[in-house]
Amino acid sequence: MTATELTARALLLDMDGTLVNSDAVVERCWRRWAAAQGLDGDRVMSVVHGRQGHLSMAILLPDRPMEQNLAENREMLATETADTEGIVPVPGAPAFLASLAGLPHALVTSADSRLSQVRMAAAGLPYPELAITAEHVGASKPDPEGFLKAAAELGVDPADCLVFEDSGAGIAAGLAAGMRVVGVGPRAAAHHPTVQVPDLTAVRVTARPDGALLITV
Repeated sequence: MTATELTARALLLDMDGTLVNSDAVVERCWRRWAAAQGLDGDRVMSVVHGRQGHLSMAILLPDRPMEQNLAENREMLATETADTEGIVPVPGAPAFLASLAGLPHALVTSADSRLSQVRMAAAGLPYPELAITAEHVGASKPDPEGFLKAAAELGVDPADCLVFEDSGAGIAAGLAAGMRVVGVGPRAAAHHPTVQVPDLTAVRVTARPDGALLITV
């Protein structure tokens, strides 16, 4: 397959499914929640990736008070944070993140700060200096707020940012922010990212003399 070259001024990175493979934990926790609610597990799993938990709950149980969703999401976050069994890096993620040392990039995740730190550590990955987590936004992906906030913090125009995402909600958020999106992994393929890669193994990032980043995927 012919390599694609993109240029950007900053890279904005999702975590779950993009840098960290946490599917085993997500499946355990959310299928258990689905069973307790009498919901179909496959239906629940088709919704939860990329979104904050309370928004997923609101979609799946639209008649339930948001206060209950928020309370259950706090319990879910505690459960997920305590469960690190099966967490591994997405193939290529360690070398990819190492190549970004000193370059403009940020983590933009629907996880809260504690969960994101625990999962990155469990996968043996360095935690980026700038992280936009659930506490920093008022709206969950697919709203673009998180990506726009990261771009503003880095001082980079949204059009000059390149997003790496795996979920439909995340890809929609990146595109809505006016950014190009590299879809990572099999989940991304159905959601029309700008470019699609199976994992991060073949992704290369090079800093040019003018400060721009050349990304080969």
